[in-house]
Amino acid sequence: MIWTREKRYQPYSAYSEADKETLAEQVSSSVYKPAFHIHPTSGLLNDPNGFSYFNGQWHIFYQAFPFGPVHGLKSWVHCVSDDLVHWHNLGIALNPGNQYDSHGAYSGSAQVINDKLFLMYTGNVRDKNWQRRSYQLGAWMDENNQITKVNQPLITAPDYVTEHFRDPQLLKVNDEYFALIGSQDKQNLRGEFSLYKTQDLKNWEDMGYIKHNLGDMGYMVECPNLVYVDDKPVLIFCPQGLPQNILPTDNIYPNVYTVGSNLDFKTGTWYSDTSTLMQLDAGFDVYASQAFNAPDGQAYLISWVGLPEINYPSDKENWAHCLSLVKRLKVVDNKLYQIPVTAMSTLAVAEQTLPQNQQVLVTDTKQQYELKLDLDSNQTGNLLLASDGTSDNGLQLQFDTNNEGYLIVDRSNVGEKFATKYGETRKVNVNPHKKLSLDIFVDHSICEIFINGGEQVMTLRFFAPQTQTMIAFSEQNTLKYSGSYILLSDM
Repeated sequence: MIWTREKRYQPYSAYSEADKETLAEQVSSSVYKPAFHIHPTSGLLNDPNGFSYFNGQWHIFYQAFPFGPVHGLKSWVHCVSDDLVHWHNLGIALNPGNQYDSHGAYSGSAQVINDKLFLMYTGNVRDKNWQRRSYQLGAWMDENNQITKVNQPLITAPDYVTEHFRDPQLLKVNDEYFALIGSQDKQNLRGEFSLYKTQDLKNWEDMGYIKHNLGDMGYMVECPNLVYVDDKPVLIFCPQGLPQNILPTDNIYPNVYTVGSNLDFKTGTWYSDTSTLMQLDAGFDVYASQAFNAPDGQAYLISWVGLPEINYPSDKENWAHCLSLVKRLKVVDNKLYQIPVTAMSTLAVAEQTLPQNQQVLVTDTKQQYELKLDLDSNQTGNLLLASDGTSDNGLQLQFDTNNEGYLIVDRSNVGEKFATKYGETRKVNVNPHKKLSLDIFVDHSICEIFINGGEQVMTLRFFAPQTQTMIAFSEQNTLKYSGSYILLSDM
């Protein structure tokens, strides 16, 4: 299909029920469809939005174009869970269409206010010359999950920003509310964090850009997100056009974080002992992550596993992307750790201890499993996932716990190739002469690797033949290791 502008932005009513059924069937029959990750029932999924706990359930929305693997007229799809693992898709909850979101309901966040959930999001509007205007909008969701839009914009873009002004995070600080918004300065075309405050969600004061020591943020800041982890403020965001001397990265756009000491909401100043930015995920495919502070005192995070402007093999089946597992956050020595939530254990169907001194560890994984593997210090090797039993085909995890200390993920020989322009390997450094602990989740076409208790994470998509079901080392060896393979059910 040729996705013209007109087709991308035609109303949802232009699609027949037969069209919708055909699209849904393509996803349901896809061998690449994840079993325990949130994925679209049809079309495209991208940014997670409105991550929250309300009315006794966890809520996540995701930005969606339900009619193809492209970015078109966006809505929000609503998912709920009792445990952050088993998610139930309730369908489209926030539709575009009024004068302030006529060309899409774009990303945003949520806050519980009294007995309702308040959604704050960006409305996308295009004029007859296809010039964009962005509005920061609001909507209320009641205990029956019914949504009512606020009939006027909360915030209209100021004159000093370009059309790129979006992705509000709504925060409550004492008796005031603040909105953190990604923006592009009109004068120098640089990315900034805009800050607004209000007491009544109606009258908003523009506090200008947040003052910080983080340096050049590229030409746009997307998905700014402030979360408190172990009493430390952590700023998570997606800088586009970030200079390599600020943070070397292979991905088209990175998702980064920095740990600070305080965000002073009175002056709009970010305080930090360091200007260092860190990769939130060292893999290939994480973007637009959203975190929030939950009532249980923990901070949780979920990510879009996909990247803008990248074509994926599932596109030909008219669907694209998924969300990551939910991760609990903690800070250790000013480094952000990401840990799969405890309830992931409820997906376990069967567990087996890994055999010793064998090349093939598991013959038939069913392509949905958790692999826990502790590799002893002072050795090197190559672990193959989604392997056909040879070293020629599989997702390769090359490790060195000896002198150099590294883990390299190589997807150059694991099925359909894509995004090769941005490289086919990713590398992280680990402590040499130390044990390497891996907690790996594989779900048909997504792999999430948690390294040394979540100190580092590497997430990626891969599209291998589903007949490649082995976990193996690349050759017979005398490696020292221990671990288990856990077959996982659907969510």
